[in-house]
Amino acid sequence: MRTVDLATIALAPKVLLHDHLDGGLRPATVLELAREVGYEELPADDAQSLADWFRDAADSGSLERYLETFAHTVAVMQTTGALERVARECVEDLAADGVVYAEVRYAPEQHLERGLSLDEVVEAVLRGFAEGERVAAESGKSITVRCLVTAMRHAARSREIAELAVRYRDDGVVGFDIAGAEAGHPPTRHLDAFEYMRANCAPFTIHAGEAFGLPSIHEAIGFCGTDRLGHGVRVIDDIDLPEGVDLAASSFAGAELGEIANIVRDKRIPLELCPSSNVQTGAVASIAEHPFNVLARLRFRVTVNTDNRLMSNTTMSKEFLTLADQFGYGWADFERFTVNAMKSAFIHFDERLAFIDDVIKPGYAVLMG
Repeated sequence: MRTVDLATIALAPKVLLHDHLDGGLRPATVLELAREVGYEELPADDAQSLADWFRDAADSGSLERYLETFAHTVAVMQTTGALERVARECVEDLAADGVVYAEVRYAPEQHLERGLSLDEVVEAVLRGFAEGERVAAESGKSITVRCLVTAMRHAARSREIAELAVRYRDDGVVGFDIAGAEAGHPPTRHLDAFEYMRANCAPFTIHAGEAFGLPSIHEAIGFCGTDRLGHGVRVIDDIDLPEGVDLAASSFAGAELGEIANIVRDKRIPLELCPSSNVQTGAVASIAEHPFNVLARLRFRVTVNTDNRLMSNTTMSKEFLTLADQFGYGWADFERFTVNAMKSAFIHFDERLAFIDDVIKPGYAVLMG
């Protein structure tokens, strides 16, 4: 059996469901694109200092403050060339980290400042993803990347973005999402968008249970009918654990689930958990206090995700290693989390099954052999 370390984890096949395109730029690319478009508001003028600034600024413990860092990345993603480049580099970076399937999300409405249409934004990103897959294949890395189009929950374009998702469903857009600050912007304000997705038999996920807690999760499930929960980490608030229990324990016998927690588990609603990001935004106080292990041991459908690789200075491999160091996970655990994610992807069943049987299980068998 191979040792669980960062280099070896990078060899493991991984599946990523929650990653923001505008949160994963290479610092050097941000600098170069800023020079090309004349954007002069960057807080640093070299790649390392800029990377440090993004990480430090995101470490505020506030979701709202965390989201402010995106002003700089979005500002340099306003042309088709920039969008194609960022999308291509995203795929290359994920492939280099051993990701074999990813769903990357972004909000098309945030990339219209230089005159692009919503359709032009989507088409540019799809071209970038396709080119990234081709480049990765040439280097011996096989990866499939699809995208989710996101509507901003504080805006009023969610129905329009949902229509965009359906319009490009056969071209690489596999679903819809809403994102942004949760407080004051409940998912039920976007019911027409979710109804449109359901009417067109199209899947969607909702950012919920990150900063606002159980009411957000309840609305996302009970009123909106979400297929997955973006984060969903605060479902732990509906679980009573035995007093003094160690969150790194291997069993949580005696835990009592409330109605919301039960429906999430009973219906196998996937949780798109993002450990490092959840600490940065204040959803949890620390990795040691993250409920990932509780939820995993209680057999919720947990998945591991990066959220924003630039802001969290992370990769899928780093997230796996963080969980291994904190909770003692090994290859069998990582395989389960990866299969969970693949089962929860928004592609067709036969495609998901092929990834599980032909890529994921053989890949982990080598590491466990």
